[in-house]
Amino acid sequence: MKKKKKHGSAVKENGMADLRERLLKESMEAAKKKAESEAKEEKVKEEAETDEAVKAENEAGDETTEAEKVEGTVENTDEAAEASENNNSELPTDEGPTSTFIKGEHDKKDEKIKELNDRLLRNLAEFENFRKRTDKEKSQMFEMGAKSIVEKILPAIDSFELGMAAMSEEDKASGVGQGMEKIYKQLMTILEGAGVKQIEALGKEFDPNLHNAVMHEENEEFGENIVSQELQKGYMYNDSVIRHSMVKVAN
Repeated sequence: MKKKKKHGSAVKENGMADLRERLLKESMEAAKKKAESEAKEEKVKEEAETDEAVKAENEAGDETTEAEKVEGTVENTDEAAEASENNNSELPTDEGPTSTFIKGEHDKKDEKIKELNDRLLRNLAEFENFRKRTDKEKSQMFEMGAKSIVEKILPAIDSFELGMAAMSEEDKASGVGQGMEKIYKQLMTILEGAGVKQIEALGKEFDPNLHNAVMHEENEEFGENIVSQELQKGYMYNDSVIRHSMVKVAN
């Protein structure tokens, strides 16, 4: 029942992670659509304002033409024309308000595009960080679950080893003894394939990261600080220790 609950919890966590990822994608798509809509509305507004400016300029030109026609009917047309030419030569060249207006609108449009692009890049960076963090959490959860299962299997392995060690040669040669040995070897092969391996202890230098010294003895056959006897086997899962080897160390 506990295994099923843990499995259900892991499935639920994965579902929540998928939901968060899907919500983030939908939020990014909504932001992108909103940005495109705002840019389109801004463009329509700019075109309308530009048309109004051009229309106003054309109307001003029409009024000037009408004024010139009226002046043509007045007496002393030559003098009026000459005076008009002199006045026009003194006036500075007018490039018109339209060019300045369009330039300012283009600058505003470029700033808006740059702002939307920066916002999109930030959203993509946040999504990439979320994906990496989720993958790391999944890996850690899987490793914790695997280590928990192996820890529960180790006592059964210890019992197998104690039972086989207590058997006589005659019992080992019997069908029951051979069956137990085959089951033990099969179990160890499965664990090794899953990344579980025994910690080497006997005859090795004592390492507090791998061994747990519970006894010391004077033994000339072994060097100083060398494991002289393994009282209980230790195991590792990948690069992490599941259970330290219980050993006796020679002084």
